[in-house]
Amino acid sequence: MTDTIDIAANLISIRERIAAAARRAGRSPDEVMLLAVSKTHPVALIEQALAAGQRDFGENLVEEAWAKFGDATSATASPTPPSSSEFPQAARPRPHLIGPIQSRKAALAVACRPALIHAVDRLKIARRLDRFAAEAGLVLEVLLEVNVAGEASKFGFTPEAVGREAEAILALPHLRVRGLMTIPPYVPDPQAARPHFAALRGLRDQLAQRYPQADWRTLSMGMSHDFETAIEEGATIVRVGTAIFGSRET
Repeated sequence: MTDTIDIAANLISIRERIAAAARRAGRSPDEVMLLAVSKTHPVALIEQALAAGQRDFGENLVEEAWAKFGDATSATASPTPPSSSEFPQAARPRPHLIGPIQSRKAALAVACRPALIHAVDRLKIARRLDRFAAEAGLVLEVLLEVNVAGEASKFGFTPEAVGREAEAILALPHLRVRGLMTIPPYVPDPQAARPHFAALRGLRDQLAQRYPQADWRTLSMGMSHDFETAIEEGATIVRVGTAIFGSRET
């Protein structure tokens, strides 16, 4: 796979599409971060993306994020040496945790020192992350995941619950809420996801009015097949994996 995929060309194409979608919506392309979803892909592909200027990478599983990007100096570190030392100091990747975090893995999630945690989906995990962040002397940047479509198979607060729980999460001193994240139902037509993206934007606006002490500007939504629609509806982070790295390894 590493010999046949042109990561640099794929990144150029995706960035051009991001820019075009932003301009269609009357937005600056600089408002949208491209998050390269590297889950299940080898470090060799991440190195290619780094060489092409990509810095932000998303991982679903905490253990995989640790193996690729973990901070070997962390007091809560796993005994397994991370591979992050392989990356050049001049081009260090910024890991993002984009999958649900189990309570028993909260300490390892903090040890990864992520740039952003996208999937805080319940008050219990927020409190555990706050506890371990306090022990590590960190303040974690987080997003609240919202299951806007009410899918039984998806994680996340309901739109009603996030309003109820937000105040308690905002009070945690070692978490800093930056906005919301969602994963809409997968359908081949990206336009079908538009109402879900619009709903998340509307919910963000409501929360920003209700809790103005927090910075709600970040909306993490949109993936390889629908990120352009998400940008048109206000996404500030798009999570793109397949369109950059190809099909996932299994």
